[in-house]
Amino acid sequence: MARTIETATETSVDERIDRLSTASLKRIIEPDVDVPGEVGPGQLLPDELLSVAGLGLDLSPEQRAILSREEIASITAAGIRFESILAAGFSLQIVRRRDLTDPHVTYILHELGEETRHSRLFIRLLSQLRPKARNPLEPFFRVMQRVALPLLLNRPAFFCVLVLTGEEVPDLFQKLVGEHPDTDPFIREVNRYHRAEEARHLAFARTILPQLWKEAGFVERFLVRRFGPLMVGSMVDTLVHPGVYEVVGLPGWKTWKAANRTPERLAFKHQSLRAVLRALLDASVLRRGRIPQGWQRVCGVDANGDPR
Repeated sequence: MARTIETATETSVDERIDRLSTASLKRIIEPDVDVPGEVGPGQLLPDELLSVAGLGLDLSPEQRAILSREEIASITAAGIRFESILAAGFSLQIVRRRDLTDPHVTYILHELGEETRHSRLFIRLLSQLRPKARNPLEPFFRVMQRVALPLLLNRPAFFCVLVLTGEEVPDLFQKLVGEHPDTDPFIREVNRYHRAEEARHLAFARTILPQLWKEAGFVERFLVRRFGPLMVGSMVDTLVHPGVYEVVGLPGWKTWKAANRTPERLAFKHQSLRAVLRALLDASVLRRGRIPQGWQRVCGVDANGDPR
């Protein structure tokens, strides 16, 4: 009986993944052709969507314009690097698959194709922005790439949690940017295009997480529950790096720390990461009433998952 239920569940998952592959085939968007254009001059984001919103800084219109462009560049660069990590992790999963005809493999290849198209568009955007900010976090990231990244790629369930974070956080930002009338038209168009395809990627990650969690060992489960909040929180905090603020004459680290503590920024962080938390609860990775304190803190919820 148990085996019958398990087989039925696997069939259901495969069917959902097949539907995602079919959806990917229905409309293949080539950004170099279908998303033409370039960023306009001046400020690209409204004041309320800048990371310094709530700090009460007396910035000139020129400083706000520069800051908006540097912030978009920082977020775009982070997106390119994240998508390369995602590609590495998914490619490794294909290498390890015994059955290469598995629907998972087919959809992963669809996702890899879409992610590379996204990255090409992001690189085009980055070349138009021509950012001047230097990221002081780069030495830390290089160490993480050499030491922590290989370990994370070998933890499929943990990797899936990071994928969810890397999709949910930009999704909320892009929603806010795309819906605001004062956003630069090209930036709005880029974000709308990206969100449309990322919706399928989110669905795929949510679909495979329960099975990955069943296969996870004690160490991986401990890492997700205890180390996961630190990782996902830092992914939000480093979207805009400290060097961005120095370009407009602000103290980099001091402004970065203050910006990440404003009610506005914390509200964005909590809202985006609660979407990740919901996926973890749905997959029985975490349980209501027993949500670890780290996840409570980073999502702004209580032990039941309810907003504080």
